[in-house]
Amino acid sequence: MLVSRAVSAAGRYNAIIFTLLATCALALLASCNGAPKAVFTELAEARRLTADLRVQFNKAADASDRAVMADTDPASVAFAHDANQATAAVQKDVAELAPHVHDLGYSNAIDALDAFQKRLKEYLTLDGSILELAVENTNLKAQRLAFGPAREAADSFRDALQTLANDAQPKDRCRVDALVSKAILSVRDIQVLQAPHIAEANDAAMTRIEGQMVALEAGASEALKGLAGFIDAKGRPDLSFALVSLDRFKDLSSQIVTLSRRNSNVRSLALSLREKPALTGACDDSLRALEEALAKESSTATR
Repeated sequence: MLVSRAVSAAGRYNAIIFTLLATCALALLASCNGAPKAVFTELAEARRLTADLRVQFNKAADASDRAVMADTDPASVAFAHDANQATAAVQKDVAELAPHVHDLGYSNAIDALDAFQKRLKEYLTLDGSILELAVENTNLKAQRLAFGPAREAADSFRDALQTLANDAQPKDRCRVDALVSKAILSVRDIQVLQAPHIAEANDAAMTRIEGQMVALEAGASEALKGLAGFIDAKGRPDLSFALVSLDRFKDLSSQIVTLSRRNSNVRSLALSLREKPALTGACDDSLRALEEALAKESSTATR
């Protein structure tokens, strides 16, 4: 997809060069044919601004897509900045172009510019939402918590319980091993559920996953309470450390769920893939129509 965009961008840059050359030729023809110099100057400037406007618009759209696809906070912010800069250039070009088009009075060009401005307004509203979500990166942050601090807390919980089980009295060993296994497996099952929760876009599905997590957390806590009856003074520090590790894991899991619920990466990607292409295409179609209308008037004026 990025290769095809690069090729498309190259084509648009070539179009600018072609437009500038055509503008020079137009000016020469104007002097030969004795046509009003002001009209040709106005028309040449309108064509130049339209060509630049089209390039800047596509640069903004591409940068916005990169912000959505970025896998780090700095990259998302940098691409969002690029998109905003290109958008500012688009708005500047429109502000400069509109007086030229209206002064020329060509109805087809005026209609095309009006259509673009209307669609651009819709595009900017949508793209603003996309960029705002993209730079939040809540799904990526949830993923980092799950694979980093939450995993470390779960491992600490496991290590403490395994040490506790090794120190259990022979007569209690089977019961202790069963409770330790239940507690560890409950935490591991929560870890397994975190990944689909982070990727899930449906609220009802996330609620079901959260219900399973709550039940598993209760199972782990219940197992620790059961272990307390089989632990002597030597095992108390390990049990206390296991309780602290479980509390930390629960807190991190809650943070993961909160970030995942915000779903900024999933939502920005959905908007970028489902709603943005139609608006982007409509804006580009309007600019193409504007270019064609101005080119047609240029051709007519030099006859």
